[in-house]
Amino acid sequence: MYTVFSTFDVPPEKANEVIDIYRNRSRIVDEAPGFVDFYLLQNDKNSGEITVQLFFESKESYLEWVRGEDFKKIHDLEKKYPDQELAQIVPKVGQFKVVAR
Repeated sequence: MYTVFSTFDVPPEKANEVIDIYRNRSRIVDEAPGFVDFYLLQNDKNSGEITVQLFFESKESYLEWVRGEDFKKIHDLEKKYPDQELAQIVPKVGQFKVVAR
């Protein structure tokens, strides 16, 4: 299994807005070959720190997703988000091979 974290900081007063965006996400990734699960995490001590966590069956299935048209479509929509402060945020991305459960 393979997991990817995208962590970003938003102004704390906009955290709920971002959470709502992800609660109402398109779910296109859910249909990607090898996709396993999605989690949205909020730091317990810093409400503006949000992490998106995706699980895929393998690194290869994740890379297929990233190289695909649906990935590009989703991320192009983010750039057009009306709140330009949120649209300009660049996440810190980490990629991990799951080695134990």
